[in-house]
Amino acid sequence: MGKKAVMPESDRAWMIDTLLALLQTPSPSGRTDVVMQVIGDIFNDFGVPFSLTRRGALIAELPGKSQTTDRAVVVHADTIGCMVRGLKDNGRLELIPVGTFSARFATGARVRIFSDDPDEFITGTVLPLKASGHAFGDEIDTQPTGWEHVEVRIDRKVSSREDLVRLGIAVGDFVALITSPELAADGFIVSRHLDGKAGVAVALTLARSFAEKKVVLPHRTTIMVTITEEVGHGASDGLPADVAELVSVDNAVCAPGQHSIEDGVTIPMADLHGPFDYHLTRKLCRLAEEQKIPYARDVFRYYRSDAAAAIEAGAGTRAALVGFGLDGSHGWERTHIESLEATYNLLHAWLQTPLTFAKWDAHPSGKLRDFPSSQQPAPSEQWVPLARGEHGDPGDVSPGSHWPPSDVP
Repeated sequence: MGKKAVMPESDRAWMIDTLLALLQTPSPSGRTDVVMQVIGDIFNDFGVPFSLTRRGALIAELPGKSQTTDRAVVVHADTIGCMVRGLKDNGRLELIPVGTFSARFATGARVRIFSDDPDEFITGTVLPLKASGHAFGDEIDTQPTGWEHVEVRIDRKVSSREDLVRLGIAVGDFVALITSPELAADGFIVSRHLDGKAGVAVALTLARSFAEKKVVLPHRTTIMVTITEEVGHGASDGLPADVAELVSVDNAVCAPGQHSIEDGVTIPMADLHGPFDYHLTRKLCRLAEEQKIPYARDVFRYYRSDAAAAIEAGAGTRAALVGFGLDGSHGWERTHIESLEATYNLLHAWLQTPLTFAKWDAHPSGKLRDFPSSQQPAPSEQWVPLARGEHGDPGDVSPGSHWPPSDVP
């Protein structure tokens, strides 16, 4: 067992301050330019070089001893949100969601409506169509839940569609949920949009720590901040081609039937997309044990991350996910400082190790004889017998013949 990993108090304080700043910067998928300016300014402050893709995803680089970009930490700055679907005759707004979440969790939210004028916004509240018990009695409890059953009451003197048009509100305007973050006395952080923003804060703190200490990692490392994770295609573009290991940092679902924890880091084995890389996930588990970092393993049925988007786009990399515990995801979310610290400590340890299979993983492909199958944790796995009897190996097979045959004209 190694020495217990401890996050420096200065890093912890900076991470929390940065998270609170990010949470108060609206960034629904599709409207993320402002938050990327904030994140870019932070990278500039501690001298980490970065570039932006055409659409605005950020790709920063930490120096390493390797000659190629061998690793990537991927986080997302975009959040769920809404768009204006229609202007109603009563002066209120119809909504559609941006990203996947229930209208049940939007109801009651304070929001900002962003028109095409970048210097203006209007506040409002998402309400059910029947919002007052004094007017509708028990009907407020029996009305259906769905986006067609909510509307935005804006904080202006309006009573018609024409009034909304005069204010400059139009179909397709973004509606961002106000986060109202709170840091509780027991170390809990409660807010909307911790999903995404907490991972960004962890990644920025890692970059700051390595940059200030002038650490040269074993492998050059990309920190990628994506802007469309909530709509499914975040890391599908912009990732360097020669990444050998990718770890996505996102929320870990704390709920009945799940194993994720709020006071440690969670290492998921699989999500909706399928299993994560066998060897990389087990390596992360071993690191957590060696560093005495509290962790849990989990599988997610209704979840996908930037790792899935990267693999589906053709990235030839090992991919894994680490998560900070999150209760009430895509609603009023809650995490704990200890979970963010554990996530930081695990990534901090991983980035200072060699690749999972240093020789093999340094290249995108190789010969069968070099494939690290001998490193499988269960070398005694048996072949399934093709006939009755006990078989410890697959038995004799035909050596086959050369193809195409040499006598083909």
